[in-house]
Amino acid sequence: MSEPLPHGRPADGTGAASSTTAATPAAAATRRPVTGMLHSWDLSTGVDGPGTRFVAFLAGCPLRCLYCHNPDTRHMRDGRRTSADEIVGEAAKYVQFIRAGKGGATISGGEPLLQPLLTGELLHRFTHELGLHTALDTSGFLGDRATDALLADTDLVLLDIKSWDRALYRHLTHQELAPTLDFARRLADLGTEVWIRFVLVPGLTDATENIEGVASFAASLGNITRVDVLPFHKLGAEKWRALGLDFTLADTPTPTADQTAAARAVFAAHGLHAV
Repeated sequence: MSEPLPHGRPADGTGAASSTTAATPAAAATRRPVTGMLHSWDLSTGVDGPGTRFVAFLAGCPLRCLYCHNPDTRHMRDGRRTSADEIVGEAAKYVQFIRAGKGGATISGGEPLLQPLLTGELLHRFTHELGLHTALDTSGFLGDRATDALLADTDLVLLDIKSWDRALYRHLTHQELAPTLDFARRLADLGTEVWIRFVLVPGLTDATENIEGVASFAASLGNITRVDVLPFHKLGAEKWRALGLDFTLADTPTPTADQTAAARAVFAAHGLHAV
């Protein structure tokens, strides 16, 4: 008999991916193996959700964030066509290691909701075949593409709210903030656990009123269990150069420890756990 899983979800007890995909929602809908564009996968600890995690990075993103550290994932062509079978099979190799690290599986990108069929298939199979805690790392801009079934297979959403100021949000991402806020409210209505992610960029997102806006909104939802205040960094600058792109924040400093602590204090003042 297999040991009970941390969140009580069933698995086949073998630690391996099942070869029968027809019963899963996405595969049943398409009547063929589900495929999509995968950029890469990795194992991480403490970065992409709780514990040790298998992280699938899907290719393609509708945002053009000025501080993006993975600009090499912005186009669908940046990935390779890969089946859900292959991705789940890869994750299955590390199930015991992941469980020992109290982790799970995370779908990231790029923007995973640009490929909702593959994302939903992976979340479903990570949950029901491998018995893993699941997380969806998203900007929320395409939240209306997430079906209720997809979200039912999602234990945690890592939701990026990049700015409260609408004009600044458009400047940072070349998109609108409203869809992200709508998605956040939907997740609150569903009772889905959410970690908010907020990147602190000196001279852009660090205004007290901007942080206060995000904090006040997050506190109103009732399902936010953590806020990650992420200091801006330039680790992706070389990727921008290699792609022939202009990294306009090259001269922007990283925030000091005091600036980061002050931002976290704003969230904490609203009763949120900020790290």
